[in-house]
Amino acid sequence: MAVRVPGLVDVEKLRRTAQPTLSTKDGLLLRPFRADDAPDVLIAYTDPVTRQWHNRLVDTEDDARKLIEEWLQGWTAGTDALWAVIDGDTFAARIGLRRFSIRDASAEIGYWAMPNARGRGVVPRAVDAVTGWAFDEIGFHRIELNHSVHNPASCRVAEKTGFALEGVKRAAAMHADGWHDMHLHAKVAH
Repeated sequence: MAVRVPGLVDVEKLRRTAQPTLSTKDGLLLRPFRADDAPDVLIAYTDPVTRQWHNRLVDTEDDARKLIEEWLQGWTAGTDALWAVIDGDTFAARIGLRRFSIRDASAEIGYWAMPNARGRGVVPRAVDAVTGWAFDEIGFHRIELNHSVHNPASCRVAEKTGFALEGVKRAAAMHADGWHDMHLHAKVAH
């Protein structure tokens, strides 16, 4: 069936190419996940701060490897792109674009940081790298950033990286302690 507005993002281009490795001017490396990242993913998902905001239970390295495989399949499907953030030789964070909308040229960005990387500006630098790639290389028009209203660290990341607060989505996400209102931030291409 014909549409009045065609899809604005060439997802086939994504599917035909390997997920890129990105870098920041100050030395962060954002690379696709590998199976040998499982021990670091396990550390992250057993950390109380990360666990507070994520519902996935990752209790073994095998669980972590399965989760990494899911992340990698998102690229192949043309729906998601997740990267391991490396600072020097250290696994520092995970960042990703999820829920690609081809028609609306939009996606949602999400992240977490390893305990030893928090408060060092790693996540904002990675957010800038991924949003730059998404806007300039892929042609996304809008990227959303959602987080619990009880997560001030994510709100600071949004503010530092130019994601405007657009409002509150009431009772929009279920966490282990119940329904959370979510801040909706967004950034649009210029």
